[in-house]
Amino acid sequence: MKWLLSILLTIQTSTVLIHPPIPKTTQVAIVVLKQPQSDQEINRMVNTYKDIKLRRIFREALNGFSIEGSPDTIAKLSQQERILTVSPVTKYQAETEKSVKIIGGDEVRGIFDEDNHRLTGKGITVGIIDTGVDYTHPDLKRNYAGGHDLVDNDRDPMETLAVGKATIHGTHVAGIIAANGKIKGVAPDAKIVAYRALGPGGGGTTEQVLAAIEQAIKDKVDVVNLSLGNEINGPDLPISLALNRAVDKGIVAVAASGNSGPDVWSVGSPGTASKAISVGASTPTMEIPSLIIVGSREKMRIQPMDGSGNWALDRSLELVDGGIGRKEDLQHVQGKMVLIKRGTITFSEKAKNAYEAGAKAVLIYNNLSGSFMGNVDTPMTIPVGALSKGDGVILQKKLMNQSVAARVLVTEEQDRLADFSSRGPVTGTWEIKPDLVAPGVAINSTIPGGYLSLQGTSMAAPHVAGACALVKQAHPDWTPAQIKAALMNTAKPIGPGPEDKYHTYEQGAGRIQVADAIRSTSLVTPSSLRFGKYIEHGDSHTAVLKVENTSRKTQRYSFQIPHKVEGVSWRFPLSFTLEPGKSKELNVELTIEPQVFKRKIHDGFLVLEAGGDRIQIPYLYVLEEPGYPRVMGFDFAYGDRPGEYRYEVYLPGGAEEFGIALFNPESYRFVGFLDSETNVKKGQLRRIIKQEQLPATGTYLVKVFAKKAGKEDFIERMITIEKLDESFSRLGSR
Repeated sequence: MKWLLSILLTIQTSTVLIHPPIPKTTQVAIVVLKQPQSDQEINRMVNTYKDIKLRRIFREALNGFSIEGSPDTIAKLSQQERILTVSPVTKYQAETEKSVKIIGGDEVRGIFDEDNHRLTGKGITVGIIDTGVDYTHPDLKRNYAGGHDLVDNDRDPMETLAVGKATIHGTHVAGIIAANGKIKGVAPDAKIVAYRALGPGGGGTTEQVLAAIEQAIKDKVDVVNLSLGNEINGPDLPISLALNRAVDKGIVAVAASGNSGPDVWSVGSPGTASKAISVGASTPTMEIPSLIIVGSREKMRIQPMDGSGNWALDRSLELVDGGIGRKEDLQHVQGKMVLIKRGTITFSEKAKNAYEAGAKAVLIYNNLSGSFMGNVDTPMTIPVGALSKGDGVILQKKLMNQSVAARVLVTEEQDRLADFSSRGPVTGTWEIKPDLVAPGVAINSTIPGGYLSLQGTSMAAPHVAGACALVKQAHPDWTPAQIKAALMNTAKPIGPGPEDKYHTYEQGAGRIQVADAIRSTSLVTPSSLRFGKYIEHGDSHTAVLKVENTSRKTQRYSFQIPHKVEGVSWRFPLSFTLEPGKSKELNVELTIEPQVFKRKIHDGFLVLEAGGDRIQIPYLYVLEEPGYPRVMGFDFAYGDRPGEYRYEVYLPGGAEEFGIALFNPESYRFVGFLDSETNVKKGQLRRIIKQEQLPATGTYLVKVFAKKAGKEDFIERMITIEKLDESFSRLGSR
């Protein structure tokens, strides 16, 4: 079969052995109801089943509740007419002074509104759903306004302090938002309320995060920040739905887009929530070194590692090969620049060994495709940087044949999209995510006991949460949609070059400019447009925009005509004027001729001239079924009965063909199917694998595949079937 041949041809040997977790007799799930039900009705619904326990009832974040019980019984309960969806509880993981200036502030004077009032976030409360907060930190204690621990279920949201499981993430996020001491956050006078939803090691569950959102809604915070997420690109997961509900109740919700870039379709929940502000990571102002081989004009970009020494070298150095950076590889590096391959030992060990051997600089090149960012555990006096695999291989080959002299050129750079920053669009809704980007690389902030520089979209999101606090202070009557529009309408599209911009589904509207957002004189909602999916010739879609004049004078509005693209045509309204405080709804129509236009995805910016301002509105449409991953989020574990296993997987668009194929990990010989099905609906798929379906005990390479609209995708895992009951038959012989 063609698909089986595809599986065999795409097997990779770099798989990771994943053993099933300790057996569990129950499963925790989130039940979303079609309509609100009373506590008594919910209890009656649950008590019908003897082996299901009611855990929490959600009123604010969702119409629903969480339960614990056997997967079989939960599956029976899910068939009830009053239930919309049942989702298993999944795991979520925790993912400034100069950066404040980058987003539009002033390090000395701060940010002011149009009446010249200084804005500091005073009177605004920001909820931080994370690992907790060290509220005793001198830079945070004056801003701390209480909190809740949804892990231990008490009122003390202190970070985990246990050795080996200690956390720092929530305190770092809090400092970016509202530090007010040695360092200053974006909104240094905002109040912070901490919700500890991620426990030891920085992990938490859907239920804990939902409970935190529920409590934040009850507490009526103004802004809520979630620098956490999973890798499932779906708009319908419970936390994404709960954030939409929070926005409906007047809370500005900010979520990190994820750290799974640079591939498209990598944005994860809750960064997929339609009404939340999803945030990607850009670079602040950084001095970026480039390597130039003497005698060549080509420049190789070096990514400095956190903890590195200064790259401003005053002369050329001989470049030598340092293997993988062990002491025995570095006997010849005295006074030289050393090239080291990534892997086997840590970056810090490689750098320390090179330093002790007398090296003047260290370059570590990737052992996988692309570039990377890293850090050394202790500060180094010599420079340490990262190179892409391609550049490293080129240099390593040169060193095999000749001696190489290299020099370093340092230039100032900002507003590059971080490689790790997750990209969109969102599967199913084809929505642009992230909505915005903010600095998320080399961000210095508070941690328990001091300060530390970290990177990630977890650091970018709180810049936006702090900015939302400032906008809310300046415009207390603005809705979450208006605050989101102000930030997106005034954002600065960024790119690797002056004329080379990132796609809208990579950067959203661009990097925030908070001072411009505060002084917005017009608001356009929605602040990004999705024109859906086209499947018929000559299809056209209409988007409805609301334009609002928030200034104190009458303004004139007109659309710029986009650049001509074959097969694409637009229809815009004529120019119009709006008096102060007035708004107008208008239609923008896009027509596609599929026989002429052949791209799967097309995006760009519409430009509205609004008085003296220029508002850029990102848009996106897809033609037919685009190339999103057909399968994601596979998990395999013990079942509830002896001899059984269960699995979960997410199918963003459903599948015409779905299956789990097993292979011998040594010979790659096809063994059989663990499961297979045709015409599967989109969303979460959960199945019990009974004893008679299991293969013989042992370790297997599994290929989880899904096919839709001519495209197949695979997930590879190693699974182990434990010895249970020798009476069951082998897979493939039944």
